[in-house]
Amino acid sequence: MTTIGGMLAAVTSAATLLLSPAAAWAEPAVWTVRDEDSTIVLFGSVHLLPDGLDWRPAALDAALDAADDLWFETPTEGGEGRMATRALGMLPVGESLHEKLSAEGRARLERVSDAVSLSPAALDALRPWLADVTLSVAMLIRDGARAEAGVEAVLASAAPGAGRRYFETPWEQVAFLAEAPEADQLASLEETLRQLDEDPELFARLVRAWLAGDQAAIDALGVAPLRTLSPGLYERLLAGRNRRWTERIVERLAGSGTTVIVVGAGHLTGPDGVPALLRARGVAVEGP
Repeated sequence: MTTIGGMLAAVTSAATLLLSPAAAWAEPAVWTVRDEDSTIVLFGSVHLLPDGLDWRPAALDAALDAADDLWFETPTEGGEGRMATRALGMLPVGESLHEKLSAEGRARLERVSDAVSLSPAALDALRPWLADVTLSVAMLIRDGARAEAGVEAVLASAAPGAGRRYFETPWEQVAFLAEAPEADQLASLEETLRQLDEDPELFARLVRAWLAGDQAAIDALGVAPLRTLSPGLYERLLAGRNRRWTERIVERLAGSGTTVIVVGAGHLTGPDGVPALLRARGVAVEGP
């Protein structure tokens, strides 16, 4: 996906997913790193999913059963993300999102807002990044996806004996979006509006690629376009964060025990994905 909202969700699921037999047989990818006294398993998350989707690979469940610690991108409980969004997501008084969009962007905003039953006037006070996220998520929810069915929510109660660790705070994660240059935010929002208006099945294709463990398709559909749309956003939302996470993973590998790491699927694919970065450091990584 080429949007800020989509990158935050890191290959977010499509609520328009059509569950074919092929999808039911498929299995999302799992990566494993081992040394003499530690095992680290990486799994790519989809943050919103339809109910009833069987996506859990046996290798993931086995790792969770043995896990000493379970890592996520950021905590989702406690309401800090909502507070950060309110604090960082509103335009200054007197500014209007509508006035910042192109003429075509304004027309698409009207159509997309109507499709997801949101008022354009209610969006007008939002900074472009938050309008981007709001519209993307609203479209998924309209078509049946739920955060409660997403990977993080399902795995939140997994491995109850494992310690919980996080790569980022909610405020840090929201700031990656909010502190992006406004021109980049607007470019992303304009592209999101185009996608939602003209290609609403893109998300469904991304989810099918995730279910099949098709990393090339995930990268081509959901990551590579961002590299072209905005190298700056790509660095801010994906590549830079991946490098920092890789450092933490290498530090954890120096310890002992079993670790399961669950992050957005877009962070694990492509030349700047975490598995590729680990391999570039000479770490043996089992998986695609």
